[in-house]
Amino acid sequence: MATITKKEIIDRIANQIQCKNVIVKEIVQQFLNDITAELAKRNRIEFRDFGVFEVKERAARTAQNPKTLEKIQIPAKRGVKFKMGRVMRERMNDHPTE
Repeated sequence: MATITKKEIIDRIANQIQCKNVIVKEIVQQFLNDITAELAKRNRIEFRDFGVFEVKERAARTAQNPKTLEKIQIPAKRGVKFKMGRVMRERMNDHPTE
């Protein structure tokens, strides 16, 4: 399993559309900034057939340190959940890992 970086994706897009990397980099970064800003406002982001990003609240809870057995309070926090869309789900299941 390979790790693909933002730079590699930018390079691919720039080559495919024959555009300067710096322009594609600005567009991709603005896209990511907008997604982050909307999620910070607790908005749901939906890309048809690709998937949905949603903010999920985690309740505060009490946990225990396994070494000292001391009880600690873990505060409530937010996380992002991603649910695959139809096209992504089909591609993920139709193309086995090579």
